[in-house]
Amino acid sequence: MKKLSMLIAATLGSIAMTAQAQEAPAYENWVGGFAQYYNADGAKGEPSGGLDDGRGFGGELGFRFDPSWAVRFELGRVLLDNSNGYNDDGTQVGADVMYFFEEDAAYLFSGLREQSLDSESYRMLSAGLGKHWELSDNLRLITEIATYYDFGQRYKDYSAKLGLAYVFGNVSSTPTSQPDSDGDGVYDAVDRCPSSPAGTSVDATGCNIDMDGDGVNNAQDQCPSTAAGTSVDARGCAIKDTDNDGVVDSKDECANTPSSDKVDALGCSVFEKEEVSVELDILFANNSSVISNADSARIQNFVDFMNRYPNTQAVVEGHSSSVGSAEYNQFLSEKRAKTVRQLLIDDYGIDADRLEAQGFGESQLKDTSNTAEAHRINRRIEVKVTALVETKATR
Repeated sequence: MKKLSMLIAATLGSIAMTAQAQEAPAYENWVGGFAQYYNADGAKGEPSGGLDDGRGFGGELGFRFDPSWAVRFELGRVLLDNSNGYNDDGTQVGADVMYFFEEDAAYLFSGLREQSLDSESYRMLSAGLGKHWELSDNLRLITEIATYYDFGQRYKDYSAKLGLAYVFGNVSSTPTSQPDSDGDGVYDAVDRCPSSPAGTSVDATGCNIDMDGDGVNNAQDQCPSTAAGTSVDARGCAIKDTDNDGVVDSKDECANTPSSDKVDALGCSVFEKEEVSVELDILFANNSSVISNADSARIQNFVDFMNRYPNTQAVVEGHSSSVGSAEYNQFLSEKRAKTVRQLLIDDYGIDADRLEAQGFGESQLKDTSNTAEAHRINRRIEVKVTALVETKATR
């Protein structure tokens, strides 16, 4: 058993070291002969067991129907030692299905064996690992290890095979290396760009992996001739921004935005709130609430503002000078405010609900000096209206 273990280890080591180094050619059929080291289960053998190491020899015939699969038939003779002082010998026939690894690095097999010794017959399941080593176009060295399992008595046997096979049918020699003139890893036969500069990353056709240099590989590039420096999307196509607002057309919800407008993430103009206002001042004669210039441009300007911003409201504030009693001046200031309010309603069509009149008498003098000029500018009404409007923000 120790000899078998050493042989198995040696065979596995040889296969592992040469699996990548040796390429076995394809072939259809083979016929071969072999010698065999055979180790039988110690409990096997009639009448009292005791079978031990032995040897064998035989022949095999194989048929390979594609690069990976084959069937094999085997006929052999086994000669086994017996610890009880006599030898058992007999025949062994079998058939296997074989699976060849890529480039014939090795093969696995499994099948059935019928073993007939002097005293008994055994039906066994076989399984193992082997390799055909190329000696020439038509000769192969056979190396193989196997184990056998008896269906009836559950015996376990082992063997190691060394043989020589003659291959026939469709036999091809080890393929010669194909030329690669530019050294890009793609054979000249399929290289569409056979003069790629050294160090260039190439695709399966041997061409620059990004022909137009836009950062998108040829395989995904739907626009393979994009001009240098063009911004592209994931498909390798130019990113369009028709109105040049910084938002690509595919995301721009407001096309043709003026170039001066500041835009948001959707490409639409950004609006900012701005406060606008208008003031109206009217002066009155002494002790009077009569409007002397009811059609003045200043009044019309105020009315235009009120019409432009219809949601605004105004307080018409009436004032007086400090001449006379405070009670009278309060009355006079209220009358002046009401007069202007009514003028805006009657003559200019401002909605009455938007206007309020309020008198302040002499409590808010613009000039506190006791002069004729001070009294003149204090006899007045004042109106101020403020509105919030949205204006376009500029870049």
